[in-house]
Amino acid sequence: MRNRLAGLCLVASALLLAPAAADAQGKKKPVAAKDAKDTKGDAKKGDKKGAADKKGDAKKGGQKGSPKEISLDDDTPADEGPVVAGQMTEEAAQGKRLFDAERWSEAALVLKRVIDGETGDDEGNKQIAQYHLAIALYRLQFYQASYAIFSEVADKPNHLKFNETLLWLSKLATQLPEPADIIERVGKYKTEQVARFNNPQQRDLYWQLNYLLGRYKYRNRNYEEAISLFDKVDAKSKYHVQAQFFSGISYVQLRKSVPAVKSFQKIVTAIDDGVEGVDDEARMRDLAFLSMARTYYSASVRLDENNAPTIDSQKLSAAVKYWNRVDVGSEYWLDALFEESWAYFMAGDYPHALGNIHTIEAPYFPNSFYPEATILKAVIAFTICQYEDATTVVAQMKKKYEPIKKELEAILNRFKGEGSEQQFFQFMKDVRAGKANLSPQVKPVVENALSDRQLLRNLEYVRVLDEEDARFKKAPASFKNSPLGGDVNDALNLARDLAIRNAGTLARERYQRNLDELNEHLRDAQKILIDVTNAERNKLDQAVVSGQFSKEDALTFGVVKPDDEHVLWPFDGEYWRDELGFYRQVVTSKCGK
Repeated sequence: MRNRLAGLCLVASALLLAPAAADAQGKKKPVAAKDAKDTKGDAKKGDKKGAADKKGDAKKGGQKGSPKEISLDDDTPADEGPVVAGQMTEEAAQGKRLFDAERWSEAALVLKRVIDGETGDDEGNKQIAQYHLAIALYRLQFYQASYAIFSEVADKPNHLKFNETLLWLSKLATQLPEPADIIERVGKYKTEQVARFNNPQQRDLYWQLNYLLGRYKYRNRNYEEAISLFDKVDAKSKYHVQAQFFSGISYVQLRKSVPAVKSFQKIVTAIDDGVEGVDDEARMRDLAFLSMARTYYSASVRLDENNAPTIDSQKLSAAVKYWNRVDVGSEYWLDALFEESWAYFMAGDYPHALGNIHTIEAPYFPNSFYPEATILKAVIAFTICQYEDATTVVAQMKKKYEPIKKELEAILNRFKGEGSEQQFFQFMKDVRAGKANLSPQVKPVVENALSDRQLLRNLEYVRVLDEEDARFKKAPASFKNSPLGGDVNDALNLARDLAIRNAGTLARERYQRNLDELNEHLRDAQKILIDVTNAERNKLDQAVVSGQFSKEDALTFGVVKPDDEHVLWPFDGEYWRDELGFYRQVVTSKCGK
């Protein structure tokens, strides 16, 4: 997100960076983990009356047949007693045998009866059946229905299968996109419970869970705890790059620029070393460079006691260096050029600043939307006392963007009242499909506003739910028409409805944010006109006092002098691709001494 003129410091934030990347939870292969251990353990606990039950009864001094107590978590609420699992009924045992035989559909139907109390099993065995039902639904690829059950378990720390559920939440995190909000469920667990997976067989899982729990801490602004968790994600993990990215942002939030840059640098190092599991290495490398540039820039600008900006030239130079490392083919290249323009302005290098803006305005980027670039042009003109040029630039901006603002407001006003979230969701889909009825002037602006990666992840979530619904409709009638089938269908419908409303709400917020920024830039343009008027009045007042106009010292700078390795090509109105990013504009200051 490009910051407003009033705040020049560009700080990396989750809203802009988040990529996904940072955060992408696209559909991937499930994380390898052994289920046999849990399955066999459950069979031993519940299927038969074994010697263990008898020994347990003897130790407790109970009578023959008394229920066996299951060990509890340390954080069991004081007002809830221990849950016990006694002898299974024959029907529950049959459901468990079907589960062990991997006859998932048949097992699920029986386990559902146990959970609903139709078999007469006690609460402990109902909880065990609930856990196994969630696994069966996962194996049937009804991931949302499985997640709905595991979510209930994660909400109950005294549940017999609370600890084991953490494993399955990690699996679901590779099947359901991030808007499913599995991170919130992982947040129910403590670092000690995650530490149970810190062994050679489950090391990948341990790293993944630290990343997910770190994301939960980051979301809740517990940045120190988040950093500690991200640091546990090893460089061999496919979550290492994402973890370092959020670690860097956490340091930025804590205003610790040095460790922030180190975290972003680790991303580049990991990619260069061939780390596996990064979806788009080039994009993440460019995002790391962009984040380092923003961090250095933020650290380079400080306000003194008079609120006047003071510049650390060394840090400003470092920021420019990293902006220049963003690849010309990157989706972030124009952002880097524009943000670098502000750095050049702060350094007084107006030719470079205006040259970058000249590139941004090239016809090769028809969907680019940088109204603030026009503001920067006007500010530079004002700074060098080119008042007439500043007034002209502002007038051009108002002529171009005020009609766009009015049309954007008219579009937004169409989506009001009940059901507006669903309507805006459909509008977003139409925009992305090229079916929305938008004018040529507004179309690229709207497309830009609705291209946010977080929005795309919400669209992906709806698509995943639609695919799951299609699988459900192909299931046997005995499953679809059963009470369990009704639960699966309800879970899908509820999740899809919520996902659409959330996506519509988010899309509307992104649209509103772009509109608000445009309004702010237009207000900034008006302020520049006021400053120009005041400056010209002051100049006239000086003339009245002194009896003559002050002598203007015309200072021209930015003239390029080619050498043996460079050739000068004056701009004649035609853009060339290989010239993009190399434009310089000669600047003449009219400010008098």
